[in-house]
Amino acid sequence: MENEALLEKFEILTAEKNYRELSVYLDDQLITDIAELIHEVPEDAGVIINTLSISRAAAAFRILDFPLQEDVIRLLAPAKIAELMNELPADDRTSFLEELPSEAVKELIKLLDPEERRITLSLLGYPENSVGRIMTPDYIAVREEWSVKEVLDYIREHGKDSETIDVIYVIDEKGQLLDDFRIREFLLVSPDTVVHTLMDDRFVSLHANDEQEEAIQVFRMENRVALPVVDDQGVLLGIVTIDDVLWIANEEHTENIQKIGGTEALDEPYLDMPLLKLIKKRVGWLIVLFIGEMLTATAMGFFEEEIAKAVVLALFVPLIISSGGNSGSQASTLIIQAMALGEITISDWWRVMRRELISGILLGSVLGSIGFIRILLWNSFFHTYGAHAVLIGFTVGVSLIGVVLWGTLSGSMLPLVLKKFGADPATSSAPFVATLVDVTGLLIYFTVAYVFMRGILL
Repeated sequence: MENEALLEKFEILTAEKNYRELSVYLDDQLITDIAELIHEVPEDAGVIINTLSISRAAAAFRILDFPLQEDVIRLLAPAKIAELMNELPADDRTSFLEELPSEAVKELIKLLDPEERRITLSLLGYPENSVGRIMTPDYIAVREEWSVKEVLDYIREHGKDSETIDVIYVIDEKGQLLDDFRIREFLLVSPDTVVHTLMDDRFVSLHANDEQEEAIQVFRMENRVALPVVDDQGVLLGIVTIDDVLWIANEEHTENIQKIGGTEALDEPYLDMPLLKLIKKRVGWLIVLFIGEMLTATAMGFFEEEIAKAVVLALFVPLIISSGGNSGSQASTLIIQAMALGEITISDWWRVMRRELISGILLGSVLGSIGFIRILLWNSFFHTYGAHAVLIGFTVGVSLIGVVLWGTLSGSMLPLVLKKFGADPATSSAPFVATLVDVTGLLIYFTVAYVFMRGILL
């Protein structure tokens, strides 16, 4: 733990059972340090939460990882759980509840105040991974006929209950969103200015049923700290703030990296996950990849006669399949990341294919040339490949061009195909693409060898 003094002071005060001084001491610490302390001594999390003021307890709880949040709840009395759940912002409370089993959710919802229960049930009613799940109903909305003075008075009265007062929203009598303003726009004009004279009707909003990934892209493009969320009629339902979007973006990035590595996404930190559960997450893809690699042996068996006639061909099998797998893995990783950043969409498939077609030919030509030169040089010193070294070099070189080209096309197109059919592009992981290209690479290699060497070595 970085803040050793905090841990040491906590241990001294808890050993002395001096909870009054501990409360004063903890309330003076940064929330991030409190969260780190809970992570360091999870068995004392109940003491820490009970000692803190409820607002600071909720602030610390909301930035903990879900497994640790679950542990904290188990250590608290029902009354304290109710107090904590009611204090949490609606979006953070919803994010926590949606991870729990349905029975646990029912019990916790019973502890909420009527209004908080209504809000929570409303948010939980939106599809999983939708913007509605992460929006908060705590925002400042004003009317277009108000003066700036009335707006500022309203903010002073109600701003403390809002998630943010950086952005103020203008709605009509039906609750429909008309415009939004950064608060500085109100601070820099005369108090007598009427709101509708400042409106330009240019604003960006999210729909409650939009995918959370879409929200990430909009935030990135618009450079906003908060965005409004509306329904089909344009009624303002809530807002999504940048801290929630950054949290979702981090989760999406982590999940994609894990899938690209050839495993299911982990729903707990690596060191906290039970070993058998971790194995279960990994073994599925390993079995699929293993069965796929068995096709490599089948392909080798199909060309058994050719290998028997020209054993030298077998020497270059690892070179061929690894080059194809590497090029495919490169391409899939680049395309998956570009799709995650919104740089590429399904409609860009032809542009991607055209670029990868040229890239594959050029990359294959570079590797093929190196392979050809290496075979000739090696043969000139050690006479390893005999009188047909040039023919073998051409076979390997041309095969590398074909295999690398196929690898780049497969790796770049597979994520787009999966996205087209509604699957997660990250599942087209590097190991999966490499396995696919291994099998097809052998077919390309031995087909080229048969064409070049027929009647000579074959």
